[in-house]
Amino acid sequence: MGEISGVRRKFVRAAMNAPFLEREEERLLAVRWKDDRDEGALHQLTSAHMRLVIAIAARFRHYGLPMADLVQEGHVGLLEAAARFEPEREVRFSTYATWWIRASVQDYILRNWSIVRGGTSSAQKSLFFNLRRLRAKLTRSGEERISYEVHEKIAKAIGVSRADVALMDARLSGPDTSLNAPVMDADSSNSAERVEFLVDGSPLPDESVSNVIDTERRVLWLKQALEVLNERELRILRARRLDEEQVTLEFLGNRLGISKERVRQIENRALEKLKRALEERYPHAYGTFV
Repeated sequence: MGEISGVRRKFVRAAMNAPFLEREEERLLAVRWKDDRDEGALHQLTSAHMRLVIAIAARFRHYGLPMADLVQEGHVGLLEAAARFEPEREVRFSTYATWWIRASVQDYILRNWSIVRGGTSSAQKSLFFNLRRLRAKLTRSGEERISYEVHEKIAKAIGVSRADVALMDARLSGPDTSLNAPVMDADSSNSAERVEFLVDGSPLPDESVSNVIDTERRVLWLKQALEVLNERELRILRARRLDEEQVTLEFLGNRLGISKERVRQIENRALEKLKRALEERYPHAYGTFV
């Protein structure tokens, strides 16, 4: 453990001792990396900005994640910035890289801070990283407790719903609870794990397979039974009973050039023919259709 800490100290010391780059020197290194893929230029450029990575990572150390991991993720953002930087735009690399470093660190925190995933929209990210600061500001300015009004003010400031603020506030107020954590029975000395109280409402695998097979079989039986209908009966029955968007008797009557009462008669006759066909061909299974 001491050896690891020593390596980290040396890394931080080396980053802090790296020479600053003048604007022109920085631009030339960026050009050499972009145009010639000069690895040496990339190393000089990123080494000179590792102090920036450490400084940004330090701002997020209160989220309880290892500082070394935050720095490592920030370095990933620094390399991404170097890959995308366009020196001809006359912007300092540090200005451009700051956004990528911070975004990389924040994404790492969102992925690892909790086993429960939060929203990934810009508004949700802003809520996650600004909730504590805004809450502290509001309580210092006279709010004695986290009330409905406080959540309303935070929601308005960030641009999310009050429910989102309340949910995030609850998440940030306590750590994740393991499903293997014991739950004591108040009436006895026995204990169980939380996972034992989770109920899965979905059917068992054998039931799911059985339902699929039964459905496919009924579809086949119905398709074969429909063969007893003539073209007009089949058209009316499909439009009135089988299609997703069912139509009215009047609509079908206008389409076929007959009255809606005649459509009703043909529909009823088709249903009777279909019923007889199913009873005759599959007497043991007819009950599954009604």
